[in-house]
Amino acid sequence: MTDSLLSTPSQRQWIEGAARTGLVAKGIVYSLIGTLTFMAAFELGTGDDKGGKSQALKWLQKQPFGQVLLGLTAIGLLCYSIWRFVEAFLDTEDKGNDAKGLAVRARYAFSGLMYGASTYYAAKLLFGGSSGEGKDTRETIAQKLLEQPFGQWLVGIVAVGVMAVGVYQIYYSISDKHRKKIQESKVDKRVKETLLKTGKVGYIARGIVWLLIGYLFLKAAIQSDSSEAGGSDSAFSFLEQEYGSWILGVVALGLLCYGIFMFVRARYQPVNTQ
Repeated sequence: MTDSLLSTPSQRQWIEGAARTGLVAKGIVYSLIGTLTFMAAFELGTGDDKGGKSQALKWLQKQPFGQVLLGLTAIGLLCYSIWRFVEAFLDTEDKGNDAKGLAVRARYAFSGLMYGASTYYAAKLLFGGSSGEGKDTRETIAQKLLEQPFGQWLVGIVAVGVMAVGVYQIYYSISDKHRKKIQESKVDKRVKETLLKTGKVGYIARGIVWLLIGYLFLKAAIQSDSSEAGGSDSAFSFLEQEYGSWILGVVALGLLCYGIFMFVRARYQPVNTQ
């Protein structure tokens, strides 16, 4: 049981601190992604720094005291990853062991893996390792899958799964489920609706990005070409080429809203530790 694994106040306090630190770090990263992508879309002086977490971390490193900022962000991302694993394996959210509960806990674990990978990338940048200028990680995944028996089907399954995540993110927004993430009674009434709207817009924007990444995987499956797959940077490039800078700019602002909502969650989200 969770009570026996997180039995002391210090353990519970540490997990809560990790959760809030992680949400702040996630907010920083998504705020940077949104801001840099918006500026790149309208050529406002950032060069071509639109992309996912990797581009945001690279940009952070280039700033004054960049190594310190990058190090603090890496610690925050590690805290977020640990918290997600605690939610998944200790079931602190009390999701249970039925099919639905296990699916939610698997999503927490997957999130922990993704942010663990971001932590690893930030650490490589911090300690002077290769920043990985080669293939996109998702392109590599698509290539490895295509090399397997029934490879196109495997990539297609991944595509459907990724697009399902995108649909769920949009549903999460329009159903107002994101409101459950914070204790609304503790939010100043004058700013509550504004803050909650950042979450609504943010989850929709994030859902759109997931849908685009899934679509790129689907193209890779249909054409049996791993170069068609890609991550956020490929999704942003596709969006700009097909629909123009204004649409990309709108999505970028949505991702900035998502980052802001992470700060709101860091301040007002109840964190279960037992």
